[in-house]
Amino acid sequence: MSSFWNDIKKPILALAPMEDVTDTSFRELVARISDPQCLHILFTEFTAVDGMNHPVGKERVSERLIVSESERKILAEKGIKLVAQIWGNKPEVFHKVACEITEEYDFDGIDLNMGCPVKNVVKQGSCSALIDQPTLAQEIILATKEATHLPVSVKTRTGIRQHDTDRWISQVLETKPAAITLHGRIQKQQSDGLADWNEIAKGARLRDELAPEIPFLGNGDVLSYQQACDYTKEYGLDGVMIGRGIFHNPWFFNPEERAYSKEEKLQQLILHTRLFERNWSGKRNFNILKRFYKIYTSGFPGASKMRAELMNANGYDEVYQLVGAHVDCSVYN
Repeated sequence: MSSFWNDIKKPILALAPMEDVTDTSFRELVARISDPQCLHILFTEFTAVDGMNHPVGKERVSERLIVSESERKILAEKGIKLVAQIWGNKPEVFHKVACEITEEYDFDGIDLNMGCPVKNVVKQGSCSALIDQPTLAQEIILATKEATHLPVSVKTRTGIRQHDTDRWISQVLETKPAAITLHGRIQKQQSDGLADWNEIAKGARLRDELAPEIPFLGNGDVLSYQQACDYTKEYGLDGVMIGRGIFHNPWFFNPEERAYSKEEKLQQLILHTRLFERNWSGKRNFNILKRFYKIYTSGFPGASKMRAELMNANGYDEVYQLVGAHVDCSVYN
């Protein structure tokens, strides 16, 4: 069945789901500064179906699915799709939670995390552990598809202890997901070493043979928009998903690569802080923002000193006072 995945002009470009990164605040910031012709899909943070199914834990876990009104407005204006990513290991729970997400939220799709390599998650038999449990993985995909009219995609890796691309991707393709994103590392690598794009290409060739209608994206070590476009062509893909590359350049999703001024970077720092404060004050730890401040405080005189001061900040007001000496903070009030 065709879905929005099939309607996007290639190359399809997406920002990967990332823990404590792709919340509604950061997604909105990226959407605001991106060319809608270069950014097509955003994803939520990883959301545990067991948590969503827990009478007590649901309230906290469901924070990962929050979409602010301002983000929703930007996405609608730019035509950017938003997909909820979920993980777990019980088909019946996936079915139940997929029904709830479809009925209670307004997402454009659901993505199944079959690639997270974190050891305690894998020990539970979830995410990349499913690569060695293909029957269970297929049951999860089919149960989720049965529960919703939304397109159900899969993000995964090439193997656990070694590349197993042929066997694994063939088994995923049997379930006819709406799209597949393949990260070019095995679970054992975590984030170490380099992604193997030849393995990603191998998965795409299987797709060509078995289910050519299914969009196939690659993921791993892509650091620029041009590189994403080049890799799409070179490896015979439909597009690329960007992960840590966004930390090198939050303006990643723009065709023009240029140096951004101190003022532009600090304005985005303030915007991000305002959005985070508006969405999460009293709910999430302020210190989460500090990993982002490193993005905006580089490449200009005095950047390292400002970065060090921001790392010692204890709250939003300290940030506004510090950065306000260099750029007008009131624009984002």
